[in-house]
Amino acid sequence: MSIVAIIEFDEAGVATGSRLGDAATPVLRVDDLGPTRGDGVFETASLVHGNVQALEAHLARFVQSAAMLELPRPDVEIWRDAVRAVAASLTSQGVTSGSIKFVLTRGVEGSGVPTGWVLGTASPDFTRERTDGIRVVLLDRGYRHDVPQTAPWLLAGAKTLSYAVNRAAQREAARRGADDVLFVSSDGYLLEGPTSSLLLRLGSRLVTPRVDLGILAGTTQADLFTWAESAGYATGYELLTPDDLESADAAWLVSSVRHVAPVRSVDGRHRAVDGELTGRLNAALDARTS
Repeated sequence: MSIVAIIEFDEAGVATGSRLGDAATPVLRVDDLGPTRGDGVFETASLVHGNVQALEAHLARFVQSAAMLELPRPDVEIWRDAVRAVAASLTSQGVTSGSIKFVLTRGVEGSGVPTGWVLGTASPDFTRERTDGIRVVLLDRGYRHDVPQTAPWLLAGAKTLSYAVNRAAQREAARRGADDVLFVSSDGYLLEGPTSSLLLRLGSRLVTPRVDLGILAGTTQADLFTWAESAGYATGYELLTPDDLESADAAWLVSSVRHVAPVRSVDGRHRAVDGELTGRLNAALDARTS
């Protein structure tokens, strides 16, 4: 089941509103710079029992990514209304767990008019990943941890449509008998997954890689930190290495739709899963009302 809202723009490229449409009806022209060049940005939010979770954080990151690509600034009110309309339509059709992706491209080359839409779908069942855990491989991302400062034109930290490398990394993980990837900088620091953030438990602390390493600031990870602090855990953003992962009491890859997936092996080496805390973390995410 899929629902789409199309963002409407005037001839000057200014968003004027949105309308629900048929997800089977084409939205893109074949010469749109989104599919031809990957020239655009997107976000994916989770829909749980009618609530679009972390919507404001996703919208803020959407605006930030658009700025990094020098795209027109998204009108947050119009995009928020479109997301909520899609969520309401999905919920009215009985979807209790879904994902809502909103996309902005530069549009047809030379037109000056962006293309935008919001797509809502029912989510797959991630029960196995959330309970049994996932097998992860470490892959070199190919640049240093300070690339945002040394090469800002690489757009590290922007959520762009250019996901060919991320998909290639996931295929490499499958070839190695794993489920997912954790990227490492060329100078040896842990970064993020292709579609997820890393979370480690070190005793009574929950930590994640620093966001100035050219990685996305995780919306799900931020909500988990808020919950963890209320539950008595210290939290932190740190420079982390594979040795920290090896010695951690528990590790997870966290993302908007799959939520919290415990890491049960790294490069084929088994590691313990903290099932009790995993359950509490996923319950905390499901309990969010915004």
